[in-house]
Amino acid sequence: MIDDNMNDRSEGVDLLSKELTLNMGPQHPATHGVLRLVLDLDGETVKKITPYVGYLHRGVEKLAENRNYMQILPLTDRLDYISAMSNNIGYCTAVEKTFGIELTERTEYIRTIVGEMSRIANHLLWLATHALDIGAMTVFLYCFRERESILDLFEKLCGARLTTTYTRIGGLKNDASPEWLEQVYKFTDDFPSRVEQYETLIDQNRIWLRRTKGIGYISPEDAINWGLTGPVLRGSGVNYDVRKTQPYGVYDKVKWEVQTAQNGDIYDRYRVRMEEFRQSNSIIRQCIEQIPEGPIISDAHKYVLPPKDRVLNDMESLIHHFVLITKGPLTAPKGEIYVATEVPKGELGFHIVSDGEGRPYRMRVRSPSFVHVSALPKICQGELVADVIANIGSIDIVLGECDR
Repeated sequence: MIDDNMNDRSEGVDLLSKELTLNMGPQHPATHGVLRLVLDLDGETVKKITPYVGYLHRGVEKLAENRNYMQILPLTDRLDYISAMSNNIGYCTAVEKTFGIELTERTEYIRTIVGEMSRIANHLLWLATHALDIGAMTVFLYCFRERESILDLFEKLCGARLTTTYTRIGGLKNDASPEWLEQVYKFTDDFPSRVEQYETLIDQNRIWLRRTKGIGYISPEDAINWGLTGPVLRGSGVNYDVRKTQPYGVYDKVKWEVQTAQNGDIYDRYRVRMEEFRQSNSIIRQCIEQIPEGPIISDAHKYVLPPKDRVLNDMESLIHHFVLITKGPLTAPKGEIYVATEVPKGELGFHIVSDGEGRPYRMRVRSPSFVHVSALPKICQGELVADVIANIGSIDIVLGECDR
């Protein structure tokens, strides 16, 4: 029976209209963080998307202006908290180039190892959640099995699993033991077969193909013009990787290939990351086979923390450690610099402006997630609401680094 009052409430509303404005997020399991999307829909078709970010904003860049270079390091863990190791390496690389610090060869090898482990861990979480968004539960459980192994190895190395703060300006917190390197090498023995398991589950699955093939197309021209980087850019056939174009670590000393795909859809972005699993695994194995002995701390004592054993046994080292932690370097070269590294989600850049003090005058972070979120309105326009979820997963965003 129809309520007479219903006619009054619906007066002036076109009940036959298919157009609807809908909020997705900021609390939503498929927005990969506190992302709010305002969808203008025509039935199930997206006419327009407006992203709203900033719900996780913590002012990292402003905080950096009020801390010395040593104190900023833990803040970088909280940018992309899924791959903190990569953030640490990116920040330390930028500061080291500002100060002109030369790293030891062993430090470069270990940083490359943990950086690629971080890439694998990031892609595992990406695949787990992306597959879950589309309806594949088993892949989620399988991926967490291997990710847990990597986090266990991080814990054995530096005592932390997620926010590691393992890298130091000019070196590392501590050395990697032969036993730890052997355990990592054992992981790389087993991991390729695990990747094949993931592919067996979804690579040719009919539902997976229907949800990813031909969806979320990005042309190579658009990918470049929008500033996309990482697997999202390479999934559109653009052969660009900071590790190749501007090598750091020991990426120029090991054999590996930049992975690309040509169709620019969700499926190709998935395939690029699956092949990166294999490339990262190979890089780690080569680094362990080639790693030399030697120190893990640079001899640039003016800017670098002394080794912990000396701090605990030598008064002069203790004082030096105290001054660097509390005040930072008393002087720094003046000027500005932009340094980019290839983190799992794309190009992470640190732009540091130095006025000669022990803290940056300005610091800006170029985060791949922020750029990728800005491309969502173009990617999703004209597609279905369900495809919005698949597109969000395919660009692999974390709102911690998007909002900063």
